[in-house]
Amino acid sequence: MYDFSTSPKALITSLWQYRELIIASTKREVLGRYRGSVLGLLWSFFIPLFMLAVYTFVFSVVFQARWGAESESRTEFALVLFAGLIVFHLFSDCINRAPGLILSNVNYVKKVVFPLETLPFISLLAALFHTLISLLVWLVAYVLLYGVPHVTVLLLPVVIFPYTLFILGLSWTLASLGVFLRDVSQLVGVLTTVLLFMSAIFFPVSALPENYRLVLYLNPLVWFIKMTRDVLFWGNFPELWPLTLCWLTSSLVAWLGFAWFQKTRKGFADVL
Repeated sequence: MYDFSTSPKALITSLWQYRELIIASTKREVLGRYRGSVLGLLWSFFIPLFMLAVYTFVFSVVFQARWGAESESRTEFALVLFAGLIVFHLFSDCINRAPGLILSNVNYVKKVVFPLETLPFISLLAALFHTLISLLVWLVAYVLLYGVPHVTVLLLPVVIFPYTLFILGLSWTLASLGVFLRDVSQLVGVLTTVLLFMSAIFFPVSALPENYRLVLYLNPLVWFIKMTRDVLFWGNFPELWPLTLCWLTSSLVAWLGFAWFQKTRKGFADVL
């Protein structure tokens, strides 16, 4: 009989036990996204560059946004903006797809003994592939414009790993809720759009009045975006207490999301 355990050990064991299936499914997911297109995987390079050009023009030229000094160049604005967009798009790619993961794989629920808990993880790995490509583009641009990156770039995994745990926990939760409440996918689409403009991606937190900064800091994405920019562009080490809090919170969110998914998955077949 299939194990529906909700323990953190079961979470790790399941992902390790089905690692070959996860890797194969991730490859199929990445290649399938652009199957049939002329440029194929090259779209992974062009899409973020195109969106970066649009956002940079709108916010740095039209709205005259700045990260700090008045002498700031447009290339500096673009790289700082791009770093924030990379972090946000990893979140939005996974979260927007999460409510439909089970609904789009009904056969796995009804006809096949399939580890459904791996679906959000497969979605995350596919999104991470495109994130890595965007990071490569960012690093190439930085080297061409400014030279050798800061040594703090090596600390990026320390920031991104808890971020992936946070995303994974939310994905498990939304994947389950999406089965029982079909309106979830519509709500998530609206919320991710709101978060795009409420995560300090296009402006520094310091640009807001102090009364509103506390509200903004309640958004976990703000911390992950800030720490990513610190290690990538500014050359600053992440602050210890926010990083520690992010690790603890993300681990808790991942476990609670997994536990919720395992507790509710028995009802998937009845609903579908």
